[in-house]
Amino acid sequence: MTRSARLTLMATVGVSLAMLALAFAAKPLYDTFCRVTGFGGTTRVATAKPSAVLDRQVSIRFDANVSPETPLKFRPVEHSHPIRLGETGLAFYEVTNTSDEPVEAIATYNVAPHKTGPYFNKLECFCFEDRVFAPGETMKLPVVFFVDPALNKEAYLDDVRTITLSYTFYRSEKTAKTVREKDGAA
Repeated sequence: MTRSARLTLMATVGVSLAMLALAFAAKPLYDTFCRVTGFGGTTRVATAKPSAVLDRQVSIRFDANVSPETPLKFRPVEHSHPIRLGETGLAFYEVTNTSDEPVEAIATYNVAPHKTGPYFNKLECFCFEDRVFAPGETMKLPVVFFVDPALNKEAYLDDVRTITLSYTFYRSEKTAKTVREKDGAA
């Protein structure tokens, strides 16, 4: 094998391995990118509330959805709540397991308009981990949040009067797999 053929082979193998590594890293990298930038309405997780509260007020609208294969009823307890920028808000969602078996599920979330994602922060949320709902059980789940006062400094956000916080409950991956196997759809 000639030197140039070996170099071509090594370059091809190197590029192929790099592409394979990027394929495996794509989801975690994308998730990190969304969390850091708020891309696609991804909200941020905060560890402390802001020190300033501004007079500017926005209305937070609450939305609840459930994937078709998840036997839950899910709704916001209140449909909207006015809040000043920097003020801490508390909202509750109610979820009921409509099946006769325990359901393990997790909620995904985003905000709209998407451009507000980097400014919407959650201090506490039921969406941070999987939850198990007993048969017939109804639970009230809290979310503690604030809208960063920095939103007021951005001219392209001057038109924002309402932010919609939306959740969708899905069966957790391991339970969804078990249900598919049980139904013969594996």
